Amino acid sequence: APLDADEAALLFADRAARQGVAPGDERTVRELCLRLDGIPLAIELAAGRLRALTPAQLLDRLDDRFRLLTGGGREGLPRHRTLRTAIGWSHELCTPQERLLWSRLSVFTGPFDLEAAEYVCGGHGLRAGDVLDVLSELIAQSVVGREETGAGGRYRMLDTVRAYGAGWLAATGEADRLRRRHRDWYVGLATWCELDWFSPRQSEVAARVDAELPNVRSALEYCLTEPDEVHLGQYLAGSLWFCWAGCGRLAEGRHWLERALALDSGHTRPRLKALWVLGYVAILQGDAVPALAALQECREEAERSGSATALAYAEHRTGCLALVTGDIGRAETLLRSALHRYREIGELNSNVLMGQVELAMIRAFQGDLPDAVRLCEDVRRVCEDHGERWARGYALYVLAYAAWSEGDPGRARALLTDCLSGAHGFRDLLGSVLSIELLALVTATEGDVAEAAVLQGAASRMWPSVGLPLFGSAHYNRPHELCEAMAREGLGDERYEACARAGDRLDREQAVARALGRGQVLDGVPVPRGPARGAQGAVDTQKPAASPTREGGETTG
Repeated sequence: APLDADEAALLFADRAARQGVAPGDERTVRELCLRLDGIPLAIELAAGRLRALTPAQLLDRLDDRFRLLTGGGREGLPRHRTLRTAIGWSHELCTPQERLLWSRLSVFTGPFDLEAAEYVCGGHGLRAGDVLDVLSELIAQSVVGREETGAGGRYRMLDTVRAYGAGWLAATGEADRLRRRHRDWYVGLATWCELDWFSPRQSEVAARVDAELPNVRSALEYCLTEPDEVHLGQYLAGSLWFCWAGCGRLAEGRHWLERALALDSGHTRPRLKALWVLGYVAILQGDAVPALAALQECREEAERSGSATALAYAEHRTGCLALVTGDIGRAETLLRSALHRYREIGELNSNVLMGQVELAMIRAFQGDLPDAVRLCEDVRRVCEDHGERWARGYALYVLAYAAWSEGDPGRARALLTDCLSGAHGFRDLLGSVLSIELLALVTATEGDVAEAAVLQGAASRMWPSVGLPLFGSAHYNRPHELCEAMAREGLGDERYEACARAGDRLDREQAVARALGRGQVLDGVPVPRGPARGAQGAVDTQKPAASPTREGGETTG
C-alpha cells in the first residue's frame, strides 16, 4: 500500500542510513517520495542510488523519465506505471553487467544463495567469479535484497523487480538456457540433500530444503512441462521423499508425484522411484487403494527390469501398508523380506531403519515387547552412530509404547517428549501427532484424565493435515480408544467433550507446547492436575492389561 508523506520520508531516510549516507534536504526528499506516489519499492530503489546521486539529481532524472514515458504530464498517472517507471529508471542507470545479472537472476522464484547465483548466472558474458561483485552492486541499489533464513543468508528479488528482469531475459533469448541451468542446480541440490539426510546434517538439510522450496517447485514445474525433461521431474519428485514424508509435506509430495507419474518419461529407474515414494506418501495419508496400485506397479516393473533396489522398496512399503491395514502376519513377512533385500544390496539409510522400526511395531502389537525393544534399541544405536534423528524419533515412539505397556509411564513420557521435540523440529506432522496421541494415553495413565482429553482434542485437529486419523488402523487406534474410555470414565461425557474442544482450539505450535509443558488452564477451561473422579480406578484397572493381548489369533495392540 502507498505510504503517507511522513512514512515515505522515514523509509527513504532509513534506507539512506543503511548505506551510510545522509538522505539530504527534507523538502526535496518529500517531493521525490511524492513523485513516486509513496510506493515503498519505488522509494527503496531511489534510495539505493544515493551513493552516486543526490536527492535533487534523483528528482531531476525521475522527472526526465516520467516525461519520456508519459508524454510530459503526470496527472492521473496510474500507480503501476509509476512503479514500472521507477524500476525502468533504475534499470537504465545499471551497468551492462548489472543489467545482465538482473535479467538472469529473474529465473529464481524465491530466495537463492551465492553458489546458486554463480552456477546459474555465470558464463556467457559474465564470469562466475564476477557474480558476487555485480550482485553486491544490485544489493546496494535495492534491486536485490538480502535476508537471513534457517539455512543461512539468502538473496531475493521482489516480484515486480523480478518480472521486469524476466522481460529482459526473454528479450535476450537466454530464458531457456537459464531455466535449464536453474533446473540442473536444483536437481543436484535434491540429490545432495537426499544423501545428507542420513547424516549429522539432517537438520541442516531440512532447513535448506524449506528455504529452497519455491525454486524446487519451479524446477519441478519446468521438468513436467517440457517433454524431454519428464524423467528428471520423476527423479526430482522421488528424491525429495524425505521432504514429503519427513518434513510435513505429504499433500504437496502427492501432488508432484502424481503429476510426474501421469507422464511417460521413457526412463524406468526414475519412474520406479517415484512409484514407491507415491505409495509411501499415500500410506501415510491413510489412502490404501492408490498406495497399493502404485506399489504393485513398482514391484512388477522392478521384477521385469531386474531392479533389486526398487523391488526392496516396493516390498518394504507394501509391508508397511499391510501393517496399517491390520494384516499383521503378512506385514511381518514382507518387512523381514525387505530388510533381507536391503542387507543383500548394502542399503542403509533412514528408510531402511524405518523398516526395522515398523517391524518392531508389529512385534509390539503381537505382544513380544522384548523383541520390539531389541529392534528399536538397535535402530537407536545406528542412528546415533550416523547422526540420524528422524528415524530415531519413530524408534523412540515404539520404545515409549513398550514402556507404557510395561507399566512405566514416566519412562514413556521421557521418550515421547524427545520424540515429539524432534518431530516438531522437522515439521513432521505424522511423528508429532502420533506422539501427542500416545502422550494423551500416558497422561491418562498417570491420572490426569482432563489433560489427556485436551491432548486428544489437540490431536484430532492435527490429523486432517496428515490424512486418515491413525491410518484407520485398529491396532494404532487401540491406545486412543483406551485413553478416551479412561478420560470419559474419570470426567463424564460432558466434561470430556469440553476438554477435548479446548484442545481442538489449539493450533499446531500451541498443541506441541501443551503436550511438552502441560499447562493448567486453556481458554478458560481449567484442567485439574490431580486425578479426577474415577481416574485412579481406571488406571488401576488397566495395569494388568497394559500389554497388547491376543484375540482370535490376532493382536489388538
